[in-house]
Amino acid sequence: MPDSDVSASATGTPGRAATLGDVARIAGVSMATASKAINGRSEVAPKTRQRVLDAAKEVAFTPNELARSLINGRTGTVGLLTSDLEGRFVIPILMGAEDAFGAGQVNVFLCDARGDAIREQHHLNALLTRRVDGIIVVGRTTDPRPSLGHKLPVPVVYAYAPSDDPTDVSITPDNRDGGRLAVEHLIACGRSRIAMITGEPQYAAARDRVTGVQNALAAAGLDLVGTPMFSEWTEHWGRDAAAMLLAQHPEIDGIVAGSDQIARGVLDTVRDLGRDVPSDVAVVSFDNWEILATNSRPELSSIDANLQQLGRLAATRIFEAIEGTDVAPGVEYLPGRLVLRGSTIPRR
Repeated sequence: MPDSDVSASATGTPGRAATLGDVARIAGVSMATASKAINGRSEVAPKTRQRVLDAAKEVAFTPNELARSLINGRTGTVGLLTSDLEGRFVIPILMGAEDAFGAGQVNVFLCDARGDAIREQHHLNALLTRRVDGIIVVGRTTDPRPSLGHKLPVPVVYAYAPSDDPTDVSITPDNRDGGRLAVEHLIACGRSRIAMITGEPQYAAARDRVTGVQNALAAAGLDLVGTPMFSEWTEHWGRDAAAMLLAQHPEIDGIVAGSDQIARGVLDTVRDLGRDVPSDVAVVSFDNWEILATNSRPELSSIDANLQQLGRLAATRIFEAIEGTDVAPGVEYLPGRLVLRGSTIPRR
């Protein structure tokens, strides 16, 4: 029998899309029961639900998503509110969140406040007017940011920049653990005279990475050579700081750089001084910015913050909150991973 005849038999009209009424008629239930069964409501008996689902399959019934959202009290949309859409840390977070939302068939409204509090409030009001089911707030740094408060009608998750309110749900990279990874790797490579060059001290990331390095060295019975050197997140600072450090402490055999840019400058100075990387001085950095790390001489071993995974995790927390699952408040620290390259391991 041709497919069109089957459709005509099931729905009564050739070519007409099946409706919920068709499903209810074939299953021998009311439209209310058919709706509850298709939407997974618990008050429908298992045998009845299966009969409804079999009928829906028989007539190729596709639920109207708008109708389903009205039944569930949801719109199937989520807001992504960022402060720095062009930032290289923000983009992978947004990509990870969007991947997760796409898998869950959720539409995303993306708003860029550009670091402006008034613009952020405007975007927030616009998202709430659109009746989004939840909001992810993505910061431009790992420094705590002001909370949006608890009077909003939807769940909020803070990603990268944690909320300054410990009762909010926040996810941020674990920079202290990253410092541990860097030091343990250098020690495993036989290094014991390790120094640290990092970025601006007002940034939480710079301070946390230093704390992680110092704690890991102490756990290994070692001291940091010299004091942690703070300044700009630039190659120029990396060159200057490495020159000062190696002039004062020529015994240094390992350097942790607070970013890939700083590490590039360190590599330049070590090479200018006639020393080899990694044979004489091993260098490990942070961020795993591939365009820098893979085009360095040698390529940089770097701590990757797993930012796409952070975005996916933030999306998961929003899904859980929307579904009514209790999500523990506070800051969740996401561990990074070490990407090995030639600045610590000789390449053959």
